[in-house]
Amino acid sequence: MSIQRQLTNERLSQIVTHNGTVYLAGQVGDDMNAGIEKQTREALASIERLLDLAGTDKTRLLSVTIYLKDIDADFAGMNAVWDKWLPKGVAPTRATVEAKLCEPQILVELSVVAALP
Repeated sequence: MSIQRQLTNERLSQIVTHNGTVYLAGQVGDDMNAGIEKQTREALASIERLLDLAGTDKTRLLSVTIYLKDIDADFAGMNAVWDKWLPKGVAPTRATVEAKLCEPQILVELSVVAALP
């Protein structure tokens, strides 16, 4: 079974596909000065673009890990955006944790695993 890597550099691949499963690198928003809602919307838009490039979509999510800089301050805002973004009836397994992220301005990072059609 082959492993396909897309959008690869010396450190990571944005997309890795193996055995009918798509793995995405952690995705963050583009505007590091934005609040949790905008950073979440931007990260989810990036996830949608990458899933499309891989040949799948958000209805085929298997698992999502969400890292929040401040879970007390940002959990509700992130969930408000998430709930509008995710179609009903296709919720993946999910974990949400508080984490020190690689840049202090990053409020949310999402790591995704999805199935190919």
